[in-house]
Amino acid sequence: MNSSYDIFRAASAEYDLKEVIDFIARENPENASKIVTEICKKASELKNYPERGRIVPELQSQGIFLYRELLISPWRIIYRIKDTQFNVLSVHDSRQNVEDILLERLIKSS
Repeated sequence: MNSSYDIFRAASAEYDLKEVIDFIARENPENASKIVTEICKKASELKNYPERGRIVPELQSQGIFLYRELLISPWRIIYRIKDTQFNVLSVHDSRQNVEDILLERLIKSS
């Protein structure tokens, strides 16, 4: 295992993070900043130990083991480790159905 992995954020993850900020800021702008800082901090910690996130259970049950997630309640960061990097693919509320989110993204990208 490398001592440090490079982090890449997909455009969809950047959009997700903006949505998180906007959603929380409607009620509490100060809290939005704190939460985003915490999400970014926890994601950065994956640079050294990307395997610490669990395999996404909804995908694992379908035989898909490539994607991991880090939980920062109630948020989920979904990412994939590849070689010496990990790609953040999604940041969303854990109360949302991840299968629906991924299906929607596949439809939009086609």
